[in-house]
Amino acid sequence: MNAANVDQAELTKFSSLAHRWWDVDGEFGPLHAINPLRLDWIDGIAPLNRQRVLDVGCGGGILADAMARKGADVLGIDLAEKSLKVAQLHALEAGTSHITYRLVAAEALAAEMPDQFDVVTCMEMLEHVPDPASAVQACARLAKPGGWVFFSTINRNPKSFLMAILGAEYVLNLVPRGTHEYARLLRPSELARFCRDAGLDMQQSCGLQYNPISGRYRLSTDTSVNYMLATRKSTNSA
Repeated sequence: MNAANVDQAELTKFSSLAHRWWDVDGEFGPLHAINPLRLDWIDGIAPLNRQRVLDVGCGGGILADAMARKGADVLGIDLAEKSLKVAQLHALEAGTSHITYRLVAAEALAAEMPDQFDVVTCMEMLEHVPDPASAVQACARLAKPGGWVFFSTINRNPKSFLMAILGAEYVLNLVPRGTHEYARLLRPSELARFCRDAGLDMQQSCGLQYNPISGRYRLSTDTSVNYMLATRKSTNSA
């Protein structure tokens, strides 16, 4: 596996916005808006209390912090050092316990700590790395046999281009322009194949929909734009 599965331009882009991670009205506002939905979805499938959890591509710690507050022992990893510093500072200021952060690639951590985590989350990250299959493999390797691995990303089709890129970035200004590159978006069938190849069994899928009139997000069965997958590592995976 490629231990340097990172796009330097993507790191630079997110590092330049690092100070905005916890501004709910800023560039990362949509992540704050969807966080309760994805947190409850994950916790409903794999209850987080007293579980050892890894958040891959944790950024400023929005999901990692919330999972720790659910009672999990959380490790958040990322390769954007400025974002990690923001995450660490927020945990200190908020008094969030049982959470640590490390500057390390998923592939490198998988070589160091295989089969160690009850739950692994990799949310809104796969569309930002050169080799998403490698990241999926690393997430699978990090999970314990029988452990849960959750992914979220954006579908690749004309509707997602219209809504997630043109609509969200250029019309509604929900996220900064250039946040997503259409060619890097992943169809659910592609991500499912990566999961199968990594020894992960598909359990559930879920869509996330945005209503531009109400400004609210909701979970749905529609995976045509934003979607999440819940997978479980085979118990006979080595």
